[in-house]
Formats: sequence, C-alpha cells, structure tokens
Amino acid sequence: MSQAGTETAPRLQLLGRFRLEHDGPVEVSASARRLLAYLGLYRHATRTVLAGTLWPEVSEERAHGSLRTTLWRLHRDWCSPPLVVGSRGDMLALAESVTVDARALDDASPDVPPALLFQGDLLPGWNDDWVHFERERLRQLRLHALDALSSRLLAGGRHASALKAALESVRVEPLRESGHRAVVAVHLAEGNTAEAIRTYRAFAALLDTELGLPPSPLFTTLLSAGAVDRGGEG
Repeated sequence: MSQAGTETAPRLQLLGRFRLEHDGPVEVSASARRLLAYLGLYRHATRTVLAGTLWPEVSEERAHGSLRTTLWRLHRDWCSPPLVVGSRGDMLALAESVTVDARALDDASPDVPPALLFQGDLLPGWNDDWVHFERERLRQLRLHALDALSSRLLAGGRHASALKAALESVRVEPLRESGHRAVVAVHLAEGNTAEAIRTYRAFAALLDTELGLPPSPLFTTLLSAGAVDRGGEG
C-alpha cells in the first residue's frame, strides 16, 4: 500500500489476470474486483447499471445495497489517497490517476506497445456476460496487432522477435490463417524453407480436420511452386 505523498499512480491489470497495484499489490474483495474491472473496461457507469449488472440475481434494492457496501469497504481498505473510485452524482468512474492495461491496449490500437500483446486474454476464467463481449473484442484487436507487429519486425530484419509475435498469434487462435502466414514469412526470410513447408502443411492438415477447408490461395502462393509439394508426403 502506498504511503502519503507518494507519486506512484494506481495500476489495474485485467489482461492475463486481475491485479491492482499501488506501490505493490493491493488486496480487495471479490465484489470490489468485479466493480473495478467493470469500470476499468467501460470507464464509467451509473449506480443503477452497476448494481443490476454486478448483482443480477437479487432484487434491485439488495443490489444497490451490495454496491454501497462494496464501495464503503473499498474506500475503507484503500487507506491512502488517491481514491480509486470517484463519483459525480449518480455516475461512478475510476479515478483519472488509475491506469488500466486493457484500456491502454484499446486506446493504442493499432500501434500497441508490444509488452501488452503478450500478457494474455482479458480476465481468464471470468464468466460474466459483460466480460465475454470485451474479451472477444480485445482478443481480435490483439491478434491484428500481433500480425502487424510481426510484419514490422520482419521488415526491420528482427526475425526472432517477428517469429515470437507470429507464434503468439497462432497460440491465441490456431485456426486463424494470418498468424501461420506470418510464421512462414519469417522462416522464408531466414532461408528456412523446410520449416516454412512444415508450418504450411501442419496448418493445412489442421484446417482440413477442423473445418474441411484448404488454406487460401494467398497462403499457397506465399511459397514458391517448387517449395510446396502438394502431392508429396503430409
């Protein structure tokens, strides 16, 4: 917990896991985690929206009571300024001093800082509907940013880093062709034609097994006519 007078801003991590930091990790209750995560993603919300979204299984009166209790405990446990949640009338929002990694990923698109792209999906294991939508949206943003990063690194001759970004794209979504194309492009740039062929064939087999489809013509023409032996082994 920070001491009075510190200049360190609170940080909220939502990618890969939930973590609140202010001169070290800050422990908060489960209900406070959900409140902070919602405000971290959606920036602000009315008390009515928050109560109904975070406590949908109880009456409106009880939901509002749970929200008041959560806010009271959060402010009680957050013993040093700045406050992490502020209010203006019926509207609640994170304090402007709080940085949120998921928000940074969103705001920085398409030039996302590379470190954000390897932190993981949004709040894995959380099953709330409001998390599912944002998780998929940010996942797609992250995939496009990884492909763009790999391309930029490859153009700059940074093959190892380009391959790392391409492989992360493949790991996040194995059936997405652009990630595999990026891997092949790096192998070809390094002169590793055999690795490029193996990558192509492995993806072709996966795509056929899962979807009954072949790779796109764009992928097949990425390799020279002599590099890909469609009638050979595999």
